Amino acid sequence: MALDFSGQNLRGRNFKGQDLAGANFSYADIRGANFTKANLTGTNFSHAKAGLQRRWVISLVIISFLLSGLSGFLWTFNGYLVSQIFNSSSDDQSAGWVALITLIAFFFITIRQGIIASLGAGAVAFAGAFAGAGGAVGVAFSGAVVVAIAFAVALALAVALAVAGAFAGAGAFALAVAGAFAGAVAGAGTLFSIYISWRAMKGDQKHSLIRNIAIAFAATGGTSFRGANLTNADFTQATLKSTDFRNTILICSRWHQTKMLDRVRPGSTYLQNSQVRQLLVTGQGQDKNFYRENLRGINLQSANLADASFIGADLSEANLQDADLSRAKLKQTQLDGTDLTGATLTGAYIEDWGITNTTKLHGVRCEYVFMRLPTKEDPDPLRKPDNKQEVFADGDFSDFIQPIFDTLDLYHNQGVDPRAVAIAFKNLAENHPEAELEIVAMEKRGDDKILLRAKTAAGSDKSQLSAEYFDDYNQLKALSQSQQLLLIEKDKRIISLENMVDTALKQPKFYTQGDTNMSDISGINIEGSSNVSGIAGNNSIANLGTISGNVSIALNELPDATDAEKPGIKELLSQLQDAIVQSTYLSEEDKAEALEQVNTLAEAGKNPQESTKQKTAKTAITMLKGIFTGLPAVASLVESTNKLLPAIAKLFGLG
Repeated sequence: MALDFSGQNLRGRNFKGQDLAGANFSYADIRGANFTKANLTGTNFSHAKAGLQRRWVISLVIISFLLSGLSGFLWTFNGYLVSQIFNSSSDDQSAGWVALITLIAFFFITIRQGIIASLGAGAVAFAGAFAGAGGAVGVAFSGAVVVAIAFAVALALAVALAVAGAFAGAGAFALAVAGAFAGAVAGAGTLFSIYISWRAMKGDQKHSLIRNIAIAFAATGGTSFRGANLTNADFTQATLKSTDFRNTILICSRWHQTKMLDRVRPGSTYLQNSQVRQLLVTGQGQDKNFYRENLRGINLQSANLADASFIGADLSEANLQDADLSRAKLKQTQLDGTDLTGATLTGAYIEDWGITNTTKLHGVRCEYVFMRLPTKEDPDPLRKPDNKQEVFADGDFSDFIQPIFDTLDLYHNQGVDPRAVAIAFKNLAENHPEAELEIVAMEKRGDDKILLRAKTAAGSDKSQLSAEYFDDYNQLKALSQSQQLLLIEKDKRIISLENMVDTALKQPKFYTQGDTNMSDISGINIEGSSNVSGIAGNNSIANLGTISGNVSIALNELPDATDAEKPGIKELLSQLQDAIVQSTYLSEEDKAEALEQVNTLAEAGKNPQESTKQKTAKTAITMLKGIFTGLPAVASLVESTNKLLPAIAKLFGLG
């Protein structure tokens, strides 16, 4: 039974390394508690109060006082140097001017480029002063740099510490001490340091050094979750000031309306990004840019992410249930194990997105998607469904995208050897029958490149399979043709696959299908198409009307059926032609290719040589099946072809 600590005073308690999965800490006071390396899976921390205990707050105030005193002392020296400008009896007027100019330069560099840049410039100036300057000027120059840097860092850190971990009075007292020590010059420095500390605590990256140091100090002695497992933990409306989350597992942790999340020590977790923290707290990410962000395991359930950009981002294992991703840019977004249940994807751009068989798409609401990012020339690139008047019905999108799941993708370039491909794949299938390899698509990419896509059994190690395949392929490719022929030994299965690869290389797009499982390499079974992934070739196509007209001419030359109740080749091909032309799911390019195959079947029907007729018909029917595979099951074309193609094959003697 899960432990219940709700509403309890747990300040300073030690839970280090304990198994507290599912425990209830809601409304508890956990300031100073130690949860280091604890198992806190599914734990409820809603409305809990984390942070520093009173004794640590007092310690931070004392540190702030000391830093303020140090800064005041340093500014006294700086004020003395600058005051030499007005001392006509002194020989150090030039030193005073050098000190003043140095301070002005330091302030300018810090404001424009940040504290780190000014520290670097100060170090160079310090070295240069001793190397090339002499006397009072050199001392003043180097002294002013050191004092200015030390004061700015000391006072800014004091103010930042007060903001991060103590109370408002500490900051005010720090300023009073500094002003008392340094007068007018110290006052200017004080205002400058206030500005630096304010910008640092606002998240200005130019002054991140100050903020990081202040947060690290303020988190010392605070609530620690360092190294803990907080998977599915709930921090809704919790107060998390001065809390340590370094090296913490934060998969699907909930942060809705969490207070002071910007005051935690995030380590390398996704909490280090201020924009991400704001998104987690508010759930509002519309129009935001998360380019290449590591958001692995983030919980964005029900978040508004419309028009957001996640290009190249890693959202693997994230919770996006019921999130609004309308028109979101998901190009190359990694979504392995991501839960998109009930999410809205209408208008999303899904070019090369990284979904896998573990991506949950149940109940996704989607009317249409785009397979490419928009451009000025093409604001609606590769819309699916192709007909802009048509939308996906409930459940259609999952059926549409499903075929590309769980495949082994074998990409070949630099001169493809079809025979080596065929032999290597046959060897791989025979060596790993448990993988149940089935070739589901061949896609030509470029002039001499091809992607061989094979379906695998669940749990197959694709990395190992790919490595073994290409080791074998590269060795076979290095052999001479005569040596390769010795390996084939008239194996019709290899010859068949070799011919298919060769055909794929000679056409802009190629799919193939057979009747048996690829574990015995006697056929090829299509489960998907490159229309889904949007990576097919883009060769120009002839006018559909012209192609359809040529098909009609070829069909008219075929004899009519002798039995009105038993349609012949002419009648069946005419029905197939009409179904292709009227389809709203096929792209214009796919329609053109499909009609070309219908024309090939019509021409084959006129061939008197039976063997040639059957061979041509078999190839054309195979191509048609490849084009139609991957279409939603509800498409009328799928229903028509499921009836027509077997009947046509039978009339050609292929049944």
